[in-house]
Amino acid sequence: QVQLDESGGGLVQAGGSLRLSCAASGRTFGSYAMGWYRQAPGKEREFVAAINWSGGSTYYADSVKGRFTISRDNAVDTVYLLMSSLKPDDTAVYYCAAALGYASATYYYNSGMDYWGKGTLVTVSS
Repeated sequence: QVQLDESGGGLVQAGGSLRLSCAASGRTFGSYAMGWYRQAPGKEREFVAAINWSGGSTYYADSVKGRFTISRDNAVDTVYLLMSSLKPDDTAVYYCAAALGYASATYYYNSGMDYWGKGTLVTVSS
Protein backbone atom coordinates (compact mmCIF):
# COMPACT_ATOMS: atom_id res chain seq x y z
CA GLN A 1 0.00 0.00 0.00
CA VAL A 2 1.11 3.56 -0.70
CA GLN A 3 0.27 6.73 1.23
CA LEU A 4 -0.18 9.97 -0.69
CA ASP A 5 0.13 13.51 0.65
CA GLU A 6 -0.79 16.47 -1.57
CA SER A 7 0.41 20.03 -1.09
CA GLY A 8 0.61 23.29 -2.99
CA GLY A 9 -3.03 24.27 -3.23
CA GLY A 10 -4.20 27.79 -2.57
CA LEU A 11 -5.82 30.90 -3.98
CA VAL A 12 -4.65 32.21 -7.35
CA GLN A 13 -5.98 34.74 -9.82
CA ALA A 14 -7.26 33.71 -13.22
CA GLY A 15 -4.40 33.43 -15.67
CA GLY A 16 -1.95 32.54 -12.95
CA SER A 17 -0.01 29.38 -12.24
CA LEU A 18 0.27 26.92 -9.38
CA ARG A 19 2.25 23.74 -8.83
CA LEU A 20 0.82 20.88 -6.83
CA SER A 21 3.02 18.21 -5.29
CA CYS A 22 2.18 14.73 -4.08
CA ALA A 23 4.65 12.89 -1.88
CA ALA A 24 4.31 9.12 -1.75
CA SER A 25 5.45 6.77 0.96
CA GLY A 26 5.08 3.17 1.94
CA ARG A 27 6.03 1.20 -1.17
CA THR A 28 8.27 1.44 -4.21
CA PHE A 29 7.15 4.64 -5.91
CA GLY A 30 8.60 3.60 -9.24
CA SER A 31 6.14 0.68 -9.43
CA TYR A 32 3.14 2.99 -9.54
CA ALA A 33 1.39 4.97 -12.20
CA MET A 34 0.22 8.29 -10.78
CA GLY A 35 -2.66 10.57 -11.51
CA TRP A 36 -4.40 13.77 -10.57
CA TYR A 37 -8.16 14.11 -10.27
CA ARG A 38 -10.34 16.97 -9.13
CA GLN A 39 -13.78 17.55 -7.69
CA ALA A 40 -15.49 20.89 -7.99
CA PRO A 41 -18.29 21.91 -5.60
CA GLY A 42 -21.48 20.09 -6.48
CA LYS A 43 -19.82 18.00 -9.19
CA GLU A 44 -18.45 14.50 -9.50
CA ARG A 45 -14.75 13.80 -9.30
CA GLU A 46 -13.10 13.94 -12.71
CA PHE A 47 -9.84 12.83 -14.24
CA VAL A 48 -7.20 15.50 -14.84
CA ALA A 49 -3.93 13.80 -15.81
CA ALA A 50 -1.97 10.57 -15.48
CA ILE A 51 1.66 9.54 -15.83
CA ASN A 52 3.12 6.08 -16.11
CA TRP A 53 5.72 4.56 -13.81
CA SER A 54 8.73 5.96 -15.67
CA GLY A 55 7.33 9.33 -16.69
CA GLY A 56 7.55 8.37 -20.34
CA SER A 57 3.82 8.33 -20.92
CA THR A 58 1.29 11.00 -19.97
CA TYR A 59 -2.39 11.59 -20.65
CA TYR A 60 -4.58 14.63 -20.06
CA ALA A 61 -8.20 15.52 -19.93
CA ASP A 62 -9.19 17.72 -22.86
CA SER A 63 -10.15 20.51 -20.47
CA VAL A 64 -6.56 20.91 -19.22
CA LYS A 65 -4.51 19.83 -22.23
CA GLY A 66 -1.94 22.47 -23.11
CA ARG A 67 -2.33 24.22 -19.74
CA PHE A 68 -1.40 21.54 -17.19
CA THR A 69 1.72 19.39 -17.05
CA ILE A 70 2.12 16.24 -14.97
CA SER A 71 5.60 15.05 -14.08
CA ARG A 72 7.31 12.84 -11.55
CA ASP A 73 10.64 12.47 -9.82
CA ASN A 74 11.17 8.88 -8.77
CA ALA A 75 14.29 9.83 -6.84
CA VAL A 76 12.17 11.74 -4.31
CA ASP A 77 8.92 9.76 -4.64
CA THR A 78 6.94 12.78 -5.79
CA VAL A 79 4.53 13.59 -8.59
CA TYR A 80 3.75 17.15 -9.66
CA LEU A 81 1.01 18.99 -11.47
CA LEU A 82 2.03 22.33 -12.94
CA MET A 83 -1.11 24.32 -13.70
CA SER A 84 -0.88 27.38 -15.94
CA SER A 85 -3.41 29.77 -17.48
CA LEU A 86 -5.77 28.90 -14.66
CA LYS A 87 -9.48 29.59 -15.02
CA PRO A 88 -12.21 29.93 -12.41
CA ASP A 89 -13.58 26.60 -13.71
CA ASP A 90 -10.38 24.94 -12.46
CA THR A 91 -11.49 25.62 -8.88
CA ALA A 92 -11.71 22.25 -7.12
CA VAL A 93 -10.19 19.92 -4.60
CA TYR A 94 -7.33 18.18 -6.37
CA TYR A 95 -6.55 14.60 -5.48
CA CYS A 96 -3.41 12.60 -6.09
CA ALA A 97 -3.90 8.94 -6.94
CA ALA A 98 -1.77 5.86 -7.57
CA ALA A 99 -2.13 2.50 -9.25
CA LEU A 100 0.35 -0.36 -9.15
CA GLY A 101 1.57 -1.35 -12.58
CA TYR A 102 3.64 -0.60 -15.67
CA ALA A 103 1.06 0.15 -18.33
CA SER A 104 0.75 3.39 -20.28
CA ALA A 105 -0.90 6.46 -18.78
CA THR A 106 -3.88 6.02 -21.08
CA TYR A 107 -4.57 2.62 -19.54
CA TYR A 108 -5.01 4.17 -16.10
CA TYR A 109 -7.30 6.86 -17.47
CA ASN A 110 -9.61 4.03 -18.44
CA SER A 111 -9.09 1.66 -15.52
CA GLY A 112 -8.88 4.10 -12.63
CA MET A 113 -6.64 4.24 -9.58
CA ASP A 114 -6.27 2.24 -6.39
CA TYR A 115 -4.96 4.66 -3.77
CA TRP A 116 -5.96 8.23 -3.02
CA GLY A 117 -4.70 11.22 -1.10
CA LYS A 118 -6.90 13.51 0.96
CA GLY A 119 -6.81 16.36 -1.52
CA THR A 120 -5.70 19.97 -1.68
CA LEU A 121 -7.98 22.90 -2.49
CA VAL A 122 -7.28 25.12 -5.48
CA THR A 123 -9.34 28.29 -5.81
CA VAL A 124 -9.07 30.44 -8.92
CA SER A 125 -10.54 33.91 -8.62
CA SER A 126 -11.83 35.88 -11.59
